[in-house]
Amino acid sequence: MLRWHRELLARKWTYPRKTPGRPPVRREIRELVLCLARENPTWGHRRIQGELIGLGYPVGVATVWRILRRAGIDPAPRRAEGSWRVFLSAQASGLLACDFFTVDTVFLRRIYVFFVVEHATRHVHVLGVTKHPTAAWVTQRARNLLMDLEEHGHRFRFLIRDRDTKFTASFDAAFTGTGIDVVRTPPQCPKANAIAERWVGTARRECTDRLLIVSERHLTTVLTSYAEHVNTHRPHRALDQHPPDATPPAVTPTPGSTVRRTRILGGLINEYRNAA
Repeated sequence: MLRWHRELLARKWTYPRKTPGRPPVRREIRELVLCLARENPTWGHRRIQGELIGLGYPVGVATVWRILRRAGIDPAPRRAEGSWRVFLSAQASGLLACDFFTVDTVFLRRIYVFFVVEHATRHVHVLGVTKHPTAAWVTQRARNLLMDLEEHGHRFRFLIRDRDTKFTASFDAAFTGTGIDVVRTPPQCPKANAIAERWVGTARRECTDRLLIVSERHLTTVLTSYAEHVNTHRPHRALDQHPPDATPPAVTPTPGSTVRRTRILGGLINEYRNAA
């Protein structure tokens, strides 16, 4: 009887309540908040809220903060530090990457090849080959490159290089003197200079590993021809299958047109063009 009386009192004095809590956030708003946070590392939750209001989504600042927190996204100061990938993507148009690779001759003599790649266009500059890459030789090749870039009106902001001892203070000074900052990759981290490393692999697979090199002069001739092929004809996936120095086709293909082959390096590499 006492329990029945207590339940009776509870039902009498219990007032109906509305559904507690705030209404759920729409899925499109959550996805938009996360998208804005990923694409703008320096934006905090208040800045994202302001952008949403400008887009016609009146969302509270606490709601934005909860969406970011549940997604595991750090606050803006931590995200703003950026990553190596973000740096390369943002500065691609002003980046140069340099490196060495070696070629062993038929007489078992090792030759060093010094080259530079432009990140945005993938244009390759073969700066020289030598059996003895001294600091003075490397620095002089850097100066020659800078003069060539200045003549063509190119402007770059950063040079990526590894920590090879052949890159001395005089080498860095040649670039910093023209306003190009030198960025060193982490120790033993070839992926940090992936564009240059990838070109080394391509040059070896397509060219140097398929030839017997006799001397420095022979290697210079081979790499000069191969670099011209890479820059003017070879398609690049990063450039939508266009060469670095892309030019419109000289002849428009027709149903009756023929294709002509040009042999490079004695037929080691072939180039194809529509005949006039």
